[in-house]
Amino acid sequence: MECYDTNGADFAGWTPLARAAFNGNQEVVEILLGLEEVNPDKPDNYGQTPLSFAAGRGHEGVVNMLLVLEEVNPDKPDNCGRTPLSFAARDGHEGVVKILLGREKVNPDKPDIHGKTPLSLAAWGGHEGVVKILLEQEEVNPDKPDNNSQTPLSLATGDGHEGVVNMLLRREEVNPNKPNNRGRTPLWFAVRCGREGVVRILLGREEVDPDRPDNRGRTPLSLAAMGGHEGMVKIILGREEVNPDRPDNRDRTPLSVATNSGRKRVVALLQSRKVLTPSMI
Repeated sequence: MECYDTNGADFAGWTPLARAAFNGNQEVVEILLGLEEVNPDKPDNYGQTPLSFAAGRGHEGVVNMLLVLEEVNPDKPDNCGRTPLSFAARDGHEGVVKILLGREKVNPDKPDIHGKTPLSLAAWGGHEGVVKILLEQEEVNPDKPDNNSQTPLSLATGDGHEGVVNMLLRREEVNPNKPNNRGRTPLWFAVRCGREGVVRILLGREEVDPDRPDNRGRTPLSLAAMGGHEGMVKIILGREEVNPDRPDNRDRTPLSVATNSGRKRVVALLQSRKVLTPSMI
């Protein structure tokens, strides 16, 4: 059909090649790449290229087919600054990540417009394999904050990814007590989201301040009390540095917060103000 535009786009800017790449249809991709009029690096309305689509879906075969073409930029960002590597890392596609990192033009630590690097995205998603691969890259800063000053560790702790947390904490460059622009530390996020396993890991580090408040004066203990996380309240009270009666900026103590939230068991723990030894936890 000579009248058909093989490089034409739909309402979202998707070309036939983009759609074939997204779905991993290697035979169709091969046919389209054999046509002179087809632009293999044409972005859609959001700046995503066929390579970005293939990378984000983990289609290694299509990724390899596109990367052999000189016209294809392996590090081309979309309108939000996300590169093919960012998409692959975000969704945990280890094979594609390895392929892209084998290209000299690919920046393994390139942030998007929100400041999130491929490592940040992989840590956020709990993709241990991808995190391991990225941490092996010399150019990657394992403690690089995003625009909200959240580090890969903070992102991993909030979602309870214990494996990723342990991997990051093994790096000397990582500050386990680093706050974001609201004063929220990795411990703060772990407590706020009820990640008891991560809380135990973080409190095993001497550098972590178990009583550090955020910009609103809320300590990890007050957050645990508010959420009714009895186990975490016990763990935090086991640290000598913790003031169990420390008020926030509105003069609310952990006890008053627990009382207002109806956390009876936590209220009983706080009223006893008994410091628990590790053997009692």
